[in-house]
Amino acid sequence: MRIFEARDRAYDQTLLALSDRGDSDLARVEPAVAAILDEVKRGGDKALVAITERIDHRAPEPLAYDRAAMEAALAAMPSTERAALELAARRVRALHEHQRDASYRFTDGDGVELGWRVRPIERVGVYAPGGKARYPSSVLMAAIPARVAGVRELYVTSPRPTGEVLAAAYLAGVDRVFDLGGAVAVGALAFGTESVPRVDKIVGPGNLYVTAAKKLVFGRVAVDGLAGPSEILVVCDDHADPRVVAADLLSQAEHDEAAYPLLVTLSRAMAERVASEVARQLEVLPRKHVAEVSVREHGYAFVAGSLDEAARVATVLAAEHLALLVRDPEALFAKIDAAGAAFLGDFTPEAAGDYLAGPSHVLPTGGAVRFSSPLGVYDFVTRTSVIRYSREALARHADAIVSLARLEGLEAHARAVLARTDG
Repeated sequence: MRIFEARDRAYDQTLLALSDRGDSDLARVEPAVAAILDEVKRGGDKALVAITERIDHRAPEPLAYDRAAMEAALAAMPSTERAALELAARRVRALHEHQRDASYRFTDGDGVELGWRVRPIERVGVYAPGGKARYPSSVLMAAIPARVAGVRELYVTSPRPTGEVLAAAYLAGVDRVFDLGGAVAVGALAFGTESVPRVDKIVGPGNLYVTAAKKLVFGRVAVDGLAGPSEILVVCDDHADPRVVAADLLSQAEHDEAAYPLLVTLSRAMAERVASEVARQLEVLPRKHVAEVSVREHGYAFVAGSLDEAARVATVLAAEHLALLVRDPEALFAKIDAAGAAFLGDFTPEAAGDYLAGPSHVLPTGGAVRFSSPLGVYDFVTRTSVIRYSREALARHADAIVSLARLEGLEAHARAVLARTDG
């Protein structure tokens, strides 16, 4: 890992550069993705098969898995793994039950009835990655909040879905799983085909082609965001165990060569101890070939010198995962303005959030937590403003409404009021 101290000239330069980290080279792949999307739009199911054969050198057989196939996959799981998956599903569902939002109306001081109506989105598609690893946990984390919100039709796309992915889909209440990956999966969900229903929103992380496809179909459907590489920022003081800090950093580095394992310490000695421990643990990591590239290309350590400076660095970086391994994590967390998911204290590994704690692990990346939030029930509903005037209430507001309409030169707006109040 590269180590930077606050007194170094490169410290602030590197911090500024990292605040724009994870910029995906979407422009490079967008022409190819646009061509795939157009082919799916025009060709339907035949295009799905043809593109999969051309890119993945295989045919999706079967294209779709129904609830019975998902249930059978769950039944076939070893008991230990099945119990863990079922526990995770229960915990994710229980947490998201607290995010339900209700419709509401009230009458203001002028006698106007106001409020909002909350309704679930009709159809949602979840993309579950299937490239470098399998992620049944991502199915739970994206699909369960949708079901809790009341989404009526819920579909998953995943290339070569494994039994574990199908089992997770069953527990999450998914209607069908489609053996589709990459841009072709996004296109199928966005445009619909003979077999794949067109959805209203697409959620879930994916590779560069998935992200580019989500960007290009946005507006025709809603998307949860444009995810970049995974990232973790560990802030530790000198009481922390370097072995634990290194393990947390590598838990994200093993996801992808482009992942960002980031560290903030209060002393160079601690930064060096962690760096040594990272190197030691890499040697025996099964996914060393992935994590080693991540650490070499994107591993940075900042020696902040004080907790206030550490909080500033953490706020600037606005990390997807923020782990606080310090004596008083609550006090430090109060000083940090932006983080996707915060893991407080020595006994809260990021892996707990990935699998079992409850909150969705589908999080904004690349600093987007400054303006967006973890995936939740609120992402699967729409809100309609509700306004109701009585005759008396409109009479009280009529002059002001007419005045504002004429101020903007919109006489028909004014007359729509006057037609109700004149005479």
